[in-house]
Amino acid sequence: MTAAIPLITCTPGIRSGKPCIAGTRISVSDVLEYLASGMSQEEILADFPDLRVEHLQAVLSYAADREKRLSDLTTA
Repeated sequence: MTAAIPLITCTPGIRSGKPCIAGTRISVSDVLEYLASGMSQEEILADFPDLRVEHLQAVLSYAADREKRLSDLTTA
């Protein structure tokens, strides 16, 4: 069994350690802002040819998990 390659990474010195799509300087917050502004997944993928649908899904999953952790902290 092979280990899954993380699609979201935090690397010191790249975007001040913000969570980014692995191998890029595109932050999770950048992608979330694009989606919130009304850009479709297809438009984002066209603007950033190195990205795949899996990257966008990983961004949403990361954001949902982070929101859940923050919610758990405030209700504990």
